[in-house]
Amino acid sequence: MNAPLLPTVPTLDPELLRSFVAIAETGRFASAAERVHRTPSAVSMQIKRLEEVLGVAVFARDARNVTLTPDGEVLLGYARRLLALNRETMSRFVSPSVSGIVKIGAPSDYGEVILPKVLKRFAASHPQVVVDVVIDQSSELRSRFAAGQIDLAVTSCGMLGENSGGELMMTDDIVWVGAKGGQAYLCDPLPVSLWDENCAWRQAALTHLEKVGRHYRVAFMTAHMSGQRAAILSDLAVAPMGRKFTGADLQILGPESGLPDIGNYGLMLHVADGAAAPTRALADHMRSVFEHFRETGSFGC
Repeated sequence: MNAPLLPTVPTLDPELLRSFVAIAETGRFASAAERVHRTPSAVSMQIKRLEEVLGVAVFARDARNVTLTPDGEVLLGYARRLLALNRETMSRFVSPSVSGIVKIGAPSDYGEVILPKVLKRFAASHPQVVVDVVIDQSSELRSRFAAGQIDLAVTSCGMLGENSGGELMMTDDIVWVGAKGGQAYLCDPLPVSLWDENCAWRQAALTHLEKVGRHYRVAFMTAHMSGQRAAILSDLAVAPMGRKFTGADLQILGPESGLPDIGNYGLMLHVADGAAAPTRALADHMRSVFEHFRETGSFGC
């Protein structure tokens, strides 16, 4: 007896999902096209094809904005997991023989949180690749990347900073933080701890303090996250920091504490054009870790 025929379920092309996620994260077809290295018209056709396969609209469009529909919101979670799984699979079966050296750069605050997760996984799947890590400020890392001194860079880009290109990995609020139960925010003038002169956050923080008439003094200045946290935890100063990187030992201080909103920033991933296989593989691991974070709110993988 013949087995009953099961209905054929179409499969989703990862390239369609990749373009879909790019549009959802950038909010523009043109920006998404740059990220996936296609023309805007090609990306538009991909989304049309995706909507035909699913039988639903995933984006609501008007003259200015592109926003996710309720079905699109649901699809975004699935798409990120499917793309992450695809990268994991390729790393496991296709890329283990890749060898070489990759030079990656990151600021100290993100480097301490993100890089250990990425490098641990990458070392397990690509044991023949040597990774050199450079910890520096975002402005310096962009210069090193442009000069070809590093292959891969994670940098922050604030509202006051220049649009330096790259792939947007996540957005976050810049918030004031102090020691849990600390009193530094009550001092007048306010003692603040800041990154050094080249940090875009420094000027943004001081500008917003001046706008609300809050007197301040620079009590501590450092280019490293460990020094910044030491100043905060000892209750010597308050400091601007990314909300998602504050940790349980710090408290966020807002307008109720007499401190103004500062704004937000983005974390960008820069990958060299024509990057070699080891660099592309590490970039995929980096994307996977951020996809996990967007899905779960944790960098642990």
